Amino acid sequence: MSNISIIGTGNMARTIGARAIAGGNTVEVLGRDQSKAADLAKALGGDATTGEWGTAPAGGIVIVALLADDVVPVVAQYGDALAGKVIVDISNPFNSTIDGLAHREETSIAQEVAKVAPAGASVVKGFNTVFRHVLEKGRPDVFIAGDNAQAKASVETFIKSLGLRPLDVGGLKMAYWLEGAGLLTMGLANHGVGNFDFALSVTELPG
Repeated sequence: MSNISIIGTGNMARTIGARAIAGGNTVEVLGRDQSKAADLAKALGGDATTGEWGTAPAGGIVIVALLADDVVPVVAQYGDALAGKVIVDISNPFNSTIDGLAHREETSIAQEVAKVAPAGASVVKGFNTVFRHVLEKGRPDVFIAGDNAQAKASVETFIKSLGLRPLDVGGLKMAYWLEGAGLLTMGLANHGVGNFDFALSVTELPG
């Protein structure tokens, strides 16, 4: 069981929160709008609680379920309140035509988060290659990237509690390529696959 705090009250926050509760984890919801946070916590049921925006999250793992443009500013706003936490960035910074990433450099939202995160915090990229309804109804692989082995291990344990398979792709610099993989899923959905009812996965040959 993991103690999870989710910053955000949107669809991904709801979906991850629901799977977390079903997996036996404790969940705290944090939102700028306290009433929305309270409504989501009530909808999640179980032992879901709400916390005060901007104060230290209760969970050791803090999932930032916000739009890409909001992730870095919010982590910077929280500042030392995130010291010692594992920060999970799930965002996809697509451009307006969804055929490229919004940032032109070889960086990622997760890497930019690491620049503003307080000392002792660790950043992990994850969940960004899975469409929300597939995460809700399916059993997709969840790719993660990060520099801290212990932080990644804790996120992997959490992902397993959701009934899903975590797959480590390497250090945090690989978050750039995970965001590219998120873009790839959009291209497949709009072209080769033709729908959004799938997820990228790894198929292993039998031993």
